[in-house]
Amino acid sequence: MRDYEFTLKFALPDADIDPSTYVEELGEAGCDDALIGLGHSGRIALQFTREAKSASEAVITAIEDVKSVIPNAQLFEATPDMVGVSDIAEIIGVSRQNIRKLVMNHGYTFPVPVYAGSSSLWHLSTVLDWFETEQNKTIEPTIKEIAFTNMQVNLVKESHKLDPIYSSKLSVLNL
Repeated sequence: MRDYEFTLKFALPDADIDPSTYVEELGEAGCDDALIGLGHSGRIALQFTREAKSASEAVITAIEDVKSVIPNAQLFEATPDMVGVSDIAEIIGVSRQNIRKLVMNHGYTFPVPVYAGSSSLWHLSTVLDWFETEQNKTIEPTIKEIAFTNMQVNLVKESHKLDPIYSSKLSVLNL
């Protein structure tokens, strides 16, 4: 058993309901290993440190626990997953400038960002894999595992938006 640290962010089914009304029920439903954030109206975030056999078990059981109390809550993000240069630097334990140099100097091997703009974003899992293979950096296994799991959760939650026609036509292009 290992401890996995991650955050799940949900949109509540009724923005008029005070999210603090769920706190006690969430604790009773198994979310007593989470700090619960209620900062935004209509939203709730749970920062877990969950003991489990695997990251997928930790995240899936946490989602199930939340949904048992708030069935119509809509998961909109599992973190850590999408990261920028500053996030990568913090997780890897180097300076932001060091990460910038790596991105610029290893443009052909560094993972392609999911979003490239003034602040590019990557899936943490792909960046951690790159650091292990290309930079021979040892990455703590639970961080790698939770990053991969959260990437899968976030991709699956968005997949229902795919139009089957686009999906079949684009999948053959190896995007």
